[in-house]
Amino acid sequence: MNYFSTKVAAVTGAASGIGRSLAINLAGQGCALALSDIDGTGLAETEALCRSGGSLVTSDIVDVASRSAMHEWADSVVSTHGKVNMIFNNAGVALGSTVETMTWDDMDWLMNINFWGVIHGTKAFLPYLIQSGEGHVVNVSSVFGLVSIPTQSAYNASKFGVRGFTDALYMELKAARHPVSATTVHPGGIKTNIVKNARLNDSLEIATAQEAAHSRFQTIAMTSPDRAARIILRAVRGGRRRVTVGPDAKAIDLLSRLPSPLYQKVLVLGARRELA
Repeated sequence: MNYFSTKVAAVTGAASGIGRSLAINLAGQGCALALSDIDGTGLAETEALCRSGGSLVTSDIVDVASRSAMHEWADSVVSTHGKVNMIFNNAGVALGSTVETMTWDDMDWLMNINFWGVIHGTKAFLPYLIQSGEGHVVNVSSVFGLVSIPTQSAYNASKFGVRGFTDALYMELKAARHPVSATTVHPGGIKTNIVKNARLNDSLEIATAQEAAHSRFQTIAMTSPDRAARIILRAVRGGRRRVTVGPDAKAIDLLSRLPSPLYQKVLVLGARRELA
């Protein structure tokens, strides 16, 4: 029997990118789905794509930054589907800014989605995952949760936070002998709209050419969302604690194991050119 065919998965950020591809791949393997996003149009498109496989699919417009909304959604998912086995905390945003010029509003916006959204999703669904008898928490970090990058301080903070939180969660679940596992996902460059939809501070030259930045990112991004989703689901099936997604992610993972002065000098030089 297919590993996912009898399970129910909740996916945040399901309107596009990795979230949509996770949903489509799960539906194709007979998994029932509860999808959420704040983009109602994209979410409806994902739901329609997943329904063609015959699985039960529900969708709700949910802001992961809202603790109460996430708890209400978790309760609703179990009420509708009868159980939930997996939560994919995938929703995320990007921000390009130096610490000096970053506004508090932008910092709060990013952390509330990238960090607190993951915490909210984990806390809201964890009791139900334990109750299911076979649960899994999948939290999406980034390669920027492995190395720090100039102009990405807020994003780095959120993704390093997701990594530390999920690593600790994994050990706690094992220590308590709960029937739940946890996986941290570190994607490299994935061909999504995250750069196109990012907030960019005026401290960056790129702020006046966001479409150009998106085009450059699409050129250098090495992995499709579908490929990323298949790698992630393979890691879930294997019960892996951590997974890097894409050849660039694997290279950055190796880089992160080197003494930081060896690569930070190069990053500083690059930042000087970008901020000049």
